[in-house]
Amino acid sequence: MDSNLRPKLRPVEAFPVEHQGRTFLCLRDPAGLAEQPLLLSAGASFLLALFDGEHSLLDIQAEYARRWGDILPSDKLREMIGILDGACFLESPRFAARLEQVRAEFHAASARPAAHAGLCYASEAQQLREELERYFTTPAGPGYPLAVSTQRPAAGLIVPHIDPRRGGATYAHGYAQLAARQRPELFVILGTAHCSAGPQLFAATAKDYATPLGTVKTDADFVARLNARYRAGDLFADELLHRNEHSIEFQALFLAWTLGTEGYQIVPILVGSFHALVASATPPMREERVRAFVEALRAEIEAERREVCILAGVDFAHVGKKFGDRHGADAGVLEWVRREDRELIGAIERCDPDSFFALVSKDQDRRRICGLSPMHTQLEILRGHKGRLLHYDIVTEPATDSAVSFASLVID
Repeated sequence: MDSNLRPKLRPVEAFPVEHQGRTFLCLRDPAGLAEQPLLLSAGASFLLALFDGEHSLLDIQAEYARRWGDILPSDKLREMIGILDGACFLESPRFAARLEQVRAEFHAASARPAAHAGLCYASEAQQLREELERYFTTPAGPGYPLAVSTQRPAAGLIVPHIDPRRGGATYAHGYAQLAARQRPELFVILGTAHCSAGPQLFAATAKDYATPLGTVKTDADFVARLNARYRAGDLFADELLHRNEHSIEFQALFLAWTLGTEGYQIVPILVGSFHALVASATPPMREERVRAFVEALRAEIEAERREVCILAGVDFAHVGKKFGDRHGADAGVLEWVRREDRELIGAIERCDPDSFFALVSKDQDRRRICGLSPMHTQLEILRGHKGRLLHYDIVTEPATDSAVSFASLVID
C-alpha cells in the first residue's frame, strides 16, 4: 500500500454504541452500498477524522504521535484501511466498482425492490398484514376497522419514516385518515433523502415500488412531465438514492396495506438537505432550485383532474449522543423536544412554511428536524390549507442515549 495514499472516508453515519459493557464506534452506510455496519474501537474516531483525502499515511502517523505520544505501526494502520476499504466505507477503486455494479442493477430493475423487507418489517405477506394491523389495534392506535365517510380526500398527510416497529401507532393514525375518507387517485410522496450530498436537491424515479403486499404503481408520465417542467436541475440525476432510502418505501408499504395497490398511483420524490439554507438563514423559496421545483410541482398538480394528496414521509427531532450531542436524551431534554416540537407543529397546522422555517432556523436546527425539507416543500404547495395533529410520539434508544420524535398530521 502506497505511503502516499490519502484515505478518504465516505459520507456515512458514525455513532457510539454500547456492547457487552464496552463502547464501540459504529459505522453505517444509509445508502446501503456498504451492506453491513462496522464496529470499531471507540478510539478509532481520531483516525477516521484524518481519513479526509488530504492526509497521507505518514501524515496520519505523525498526527497520531503528536496527539498520543506513541507510534502507530504502519501494519496496524494499513490493516484498518484494508478493513474499511473491504467493507466499502472508503472512496476507492473498490468502491467505484461497487457503485457501478449497483447502479447498473438498479437501472435494469423494472421496479424498485423492497429494500428493508425482513429488516424493518416482515417479508412474508400474511405475517406482514398481521404486523401492520396490530399498529392500528394497539391501545395507542386509532382502531380498526374504520368507518368510511364521504369526507373529501386529504389534501396532505404527514407521517413518520422511522422504523415501523418503533413508530407503528403514529403511522396508523395518519393512514387511518386515508382509509376513512374518499380515496385520492394520486399521491405525491415527498421523502427525506438521508444520503443526498450533490448539487441536486430533488430526486425522482419512474420505477414502481415493490412491497410484499404487491407493487405500488408510479405515474411515470407525471414524473416525466414534472422533470421537463423543472428548469433548475435534473430530477433523475440522483435516482439511485431511491434504491435504499426508506422514507418513501415505508409509505408505499402502508399505502399497499391500507388501500391495496389498485385505483391510485404515486409520484416518489426524495428531497435533499436544506442545511445550507438554515445555516445562512435563507428562506428556501429564495433558492432557485427550491423555487423552481415548487412552481413546477404546483403547476402539474393544478393541471390534474384527479384528487391529489401530498404525503410527506418525515421525522422530527433527533437528539442525543448518537446524533452528535454531548448530552444524552434525559427527561429534561425530552421535555424540551416536546415543547419545541409543539410550536413547530402549530406552524404546520397553519400551513405556514415561513414560520415553520423560522422556527427551525432560529437555533440552527439544534434538534435536527429530519423532515425539514420535505415538509417545507409540502407546506409551500398547500399554503392556505389547515392541518390537524393526529398523533405525536418520542422513542428513546438507551444503547446510544438518544431519541427521535415524530408525528402524523392531516391537512385539509
